[in-house]
Amino acid sequence: MADTLRVLDILHDSVVDGPGLRTVIFFSGCPHFCKECHNPESWNIKNGQELTIESLVADVLSNPLTDVTLSGGDPFFQAAVVKKVAKQLKEAGKNIWAYTGYTLEQLLELGGDYTELLSYCDVLVDGPFILAKRNLSLDFRGSSNQRIIELKDVPALQMWNDTP
Repeated sequence: MADTLRVLDILHDSVVDGPGLRTVIFFSGCPHFCKECHNPESWNIKNGQELTIESLVADVLSNPLTDVTLSGGDPFFQAAVVKKVAKQLKEAGKNIWAYTGYTLEQLLELGGDYTELLSYCDVLVDGPFILAKRNLSLDFRGSSNQRIIELKDVPALQMWNDTP
């Protein structure tokens, strides 16, 4: 049986979820439950639709002009399957941003599927949305605690990035 995952929505041609035109995949499932989350319907893993990796990748690649943003929910909630999507999109030449309520340090500590998913991403926007730190003037993030991290500069990911 093919691997499947839960997706709340796919939005082509976004200009607010990373630089340039992007296809945004909103994954179902999130353990963070941030107060005033802009997408609370994504918290429940049962919401959205079940898709195969192949159908999701085909949908994203049907729009050749866009790069990709993994959002949610939290794409790391389904890291074991989302990493396979990210790998195929990276092999297709896509620039990949990922949004998560985890911090980079937490994801690296979790290791395994989480680190492998990180290895296919170019940029991570990390940390939970914190209403008290909300700042509408920030590019590509909602609160000042969230960081935009270029993952090629993260030493812990070098072993993944240096692998042919």
